[in-house]
Amino acid sequence: MKKKILSFLTVIVLFNFNVSGQETFKVMFYNLLNYPDETTIPNREDDLEFILSDTQPDLFLVCELNNETGANSVLNITRSAISSNFEMATYASNTSDDFSGDSNSLQNLLYYDSTKFILEDQIIVPTDLRDFNIYKLLLNTVDQVTNPVELYVVVCHLKASSGPLNEQRRFDMVVALDNYLSTLPSDTNVLLGGDLNLYAGTEPAFQLLLQDTNNITFTDPINRVGNWSNNPNFVDVFTQSTRTQSGLGGSSGGFDDRFDFILTSENMISTSNITYVDDSYEVYGNNGLSACYNSAINSSNCAIPGSPYSFAVRDALHDFSDHLPVIVSLEANVTLSVSDAPNIADDFKLESTVINSEIAIQINASEYYNQTLNVYNTLGQVVKNFQTNSNQKQNFNASDLSNGIYFIGFSQSNTKPLKFVVAN
Repeated sequence: MKKKILSFLTVIVLFNFNVSGQETFKVMFYNLLNYPDETTIPNREDDLEFILSDTQPDLFLVCELNNETGANSVLNITRSAISSNFEMATYASNTSDDFSGDSNSLQNLLYYDSTKFILEDQIIVPTDLRDFNIYKLLLNTVDQVTNPVELYVVVCHLKASSGPLNEQRRFDMVVALDNYLSTLPSDTNVLLGGDLNLYAGTEPAFQLLLQDTNNITFTDPINRVGNWSNNPNFVDVFTQSTRTQSGLGGSSGGFDDRFDFILTSENMISTSNITYVDDSYEVYGNNGLSACYNSAINSSNCAIPGSPYSFAVRDALHDFSDHLPVIVSLEANVTLSVSDAPNIADDFKLESTVINSEIAIQINASEYYNQTLNVYNTLGQVVKNFQTNSNQKQNFNASDLSNGIYFIGFSQSNTKPLKFVVAN
């Protein structure tokens, strides 16, 4: 069932302020499956908006983006689903095949929350097939000039298909990346997100990424290295294929491979000024069930009662791409300089940002007791209101709301409304 999501118009008044303390940043990589040229399933934008509304990444890394029109469309979706502060890096068409006649239309790109990150540089590392797109970011801190926190983000898409020749081409591509990374200081923070098309951790390309004699050595944060392909023991890290039905575009082989990764440089595990958050590695939509092996991600085999990912989530993922996104969180002890509305995350919380028929909230500040709580649509119109009481946990009936994106906030407060998605 498609989620009919309207375009987003800002309904929030912005204020300037500083945020202090430990900051956490969510990073998401996603293979967009030939977006926007793949049109077999209509209105895929609705599915992507639903997915991003639920995941709320601060950095969104993508591959299989076909053209600049699609790049701008995704930017608009990030601004609607996540934040109006989102920007994208400069779109660059693949240069690696300029003289080979391949006319490869699969590009990489980075989208980022501009209140949290500053894009300082873009680097292209060509190979014999597809570029590595590398983005040098700075955390947008109050002391960025005197104490900069840098992060290099690599977005890539290695050669597909099995067999020795394709393994060699993947290895050759990684050699080109490693040659570039050897020019950086050895303590550089580097994060790599990509569709690596690897069938096993023993492949030369993967071994080179993890080689401890490299100037920049990567690590698999979830530490699930092995022979992944068609091995149900690794179903918890499978990312492909979400589909068993042919004719939808992409692969139809069912859930059986780990192709999509986020890797970090070793220093980001514990010793850097921006580090990986323990246990934050997530294959979004993967409930980790062995019964899901070779199934479609939206099938009943891929969830049991209590599974974290609902049918609505898995159905949107099934329809948008033949891959699942991968997510990690990073943290840094910094003071951000941001422009945003006052943060009430500790005082007023939604127990879930995806609801069916009931909105469950938690109120930890008495100033929000016995107040009018408004529900807004994406046009900023009040479509429903509730009266809070003096209980810390409160539930409100929202069964009359149609599927889509909404915001909930207090009518007498200048705080930022919270976003939620109705998915029946």
